[in-house]
Amino acid sequence: MTVPHGVAPSVLAADFSRLGEQVAEVLDAGARTIHVDVMDGSFVPTFSMGPPVVVALADQIHAAGGLVDVHLMVDRPERHIADFAKAGADHITVHAEATPHLQYALQAIHDAGCTAGLALCPGTPVGVASELLSDIDLLLCMTVNPGWGGQAFLPSSIGKLERLRGLLGPGPAIEVDGGIDAVTAGPCASAGATAFVAGTALFGAPDPADAYREIAATIA
Repeated sequence: MTVPHGVAPSVLAADFSRLGEQVAEVLDAGARTIHVDVMDGSFVPTFSMGPPVVVALADQIHAAGGLVDVHLMVDRPERHIADFAKAGADHITVHAEATPHLQYALQAIHDAGCTAGLALCPGTPVGVASELLSDIDLLLCMTVNPGWGGQAFLPSSIGKLERLRGLLGPGPAIEVDGGIDAVTAGPCASAGATAFVAGTALFGAPDPADAYREIAATIA
C-alpha cells in the first residue's frame, strides 16, 4: 500500500448527483488518489460525508489502481477509524488538534490496515509533529482553515511547508489541502509537498479532467 501522492481530487466539491461519473473523469485523467473529507459539525462547523460514501466509491477507485484518502476532520477520530477502514479507506489522516491521544489514534489506523496521516491546522506549530514522526506515513499541512471549501490559499503556508520538510527530511510524504490550484500547487511542490488536495479548482471547473491535468502539469 502506498500513501496519497500527486493531485488528489476532493469529492467534497463534486456534484453528488453525478459523483461516480465525476470520480471516473478524474481517474481517467490520471488521478490515483481520491480525497474524502469527513466533517462532524463539532471539530469544524460543517457536516459532510461518512463511511457510506467510501463504500460507494472504494471499488471504483481500487479498480482504477487508485487509493481512498480519508481526512477525518472530527473530534475524537479514534472512535471512527475502524468504520472507515472497513468501508474501504486505504489511508486515514487525523488532526493533531482533535484528540488528546494522537499516538493511540495513529496506531489504531495502522492496526486497521491503513497508512496513517497527521494533519496540522494553520495555527498549529510544526513542532507538534516532532514526537510522532515514527508513527506517521504522511503529514498533512492545512493551507486554509479546515471546514469550508473554496477558501483562498494562505501564503504563509509556503514557509510552514519548508519547515515541515526540514523536520521530516527528504523522504516522508507531505500533503497540502486548501486553495490548491494551478497557481498554488507549484510553489507548494517546490517547498516540499508531494500530494495536493484540490476540490473547487477541479470539480468547480467546466471540465474536471482538464483542470486535473492543468494542476498536475505544474507539479511534474
